[in-house]
Amino acid sequence: MTTTTAPRVDPRVIALAHYAGRAILERVLVRHGIDFLQSVTLRLTVVADGPVERAGLVADVVGAVKVAEADAHRAIDALTAAGLVSAEEPSQVRVTDAGRELYATTSAATAPITARIYAGISEEDRAVAGRVLTLITERADAELAALSTRNS
Repeated sequence: MTTTTAPRVDPRVIALAHYAGRAILERVLVRHGIDFLQSVTLRLTVVADGPVERAGLVADVVGAVKVAEADAHRAIDALTAAGLVSAEEPSQVRVTDAGRELYATTSAATAPITARIYAGISEEDRAVAGRVLTLITERADAELAALSTRNS
């Protein structure tokens, strides 16, 4: 009898899980005319539950997905052009009703898929995975900051 040993967590395993989940989300998003980065930006605006400083939103997007500030600004501009967020004086951004509705729609479309993906994974295993992935993220963020410091 042959048994298969589950792989140890490493960058490849993490990347495969990330890209599989992201591909699902992107297939939902494309039907609504937005991309992954715009979705991340919209979510951050929705959960703020009020106007947010554009500079703070840009920093949050950059911190979340490690993109250039210019990419985060383009995502905000695209969401504004689509009427999903609105610019407010002096330098704030607020989610519109259309943006809130789109976020609810895409969240509802992905919820049953997410439930199927996580079905049968114990809370204990999910807690361990969450702790490990959080630690890896913190360490990777520290390494990225050190690289940025050395390169500036």
